[in-house]
Amino acid sequence: MVALSSSSSLEAYAWGRQPYEAMLRRQQRFTDTRNVATPDALWFLEHDPVYTQGQAGRQEHVLAPGAIPVVASDRGGQVTYHGPGQLVVYLLLDCRRRGLGVRALVDAIEGALVDALGAWGIDSHARRDAPGVYVGEAKIASLGLRVRRGCSYHGLALNVAMDLAPFAGINPCGMAGLAVTQTAFLGGPPTLEAAAQGLLPALASRLGAEAPALQEPASKYLAHLQASH
Repeated sequence: MVALSSSSSLEAYAWGRQPYEAMLRRQQRFTDTRNVATPDALWFLEHDPVYTQGQAGRQEHVLAPGAIPVVASDRGGQVTYHGPGQLVVYLLLDCRRRGLGVRALVDAIEGALVDALGAWGIDSHARRDAPGVYVGEAKIASLGLRVRRGCSYHGLALNVAMDLAPFAGINPCGMAGLAVTQTAFLGGPPTLEAAAQGLLPALASRLGAEAPALQEPASKYLAHLQASH
């Protein structure tokens, strides 16, 4: 991987629609093989329908999954749903190099979401007692992170223009009866592409970096991440 020009260097990749477990393995591989010269990266994508259980997840919060698979994840938090029309951003950061503790990283992600939503005319807020971003009492974005060897992976999921019905099959983030909403209902972006173009500069700014161009992963990048884990 190319050398950093500074600790603020950041790359951004658009992966399209991907299965959850394959992307989990790629994040783990990236984190396990990175070194001091590896640029930090933001991965933008959407997932096939899946429920994911975080490390704190309890089975009683999975109510009626039906045909949607439930996958164990090594991120923090409880159960959530990912599916088409939801923008997922994985933050692959060297937290030590950026001087970010976990709380500061969570604050930066939530702040970027609030900034982007505000630019779209959507008033939102974070909650200290329940990570994520909310519009009124309804959750519009969830967070889940893992930090290993001083480096983060996993990230955020922003509801953009998706089928929200599968959230009824779980207690989202372990919160019974939690309402959910999305940008398409609130005058915000109706597509993942538009949401990504607004969220990318907000994330970069909160991380103290210039906003990079969003590009597709090159074949060499893909080959490295698909090597045996």
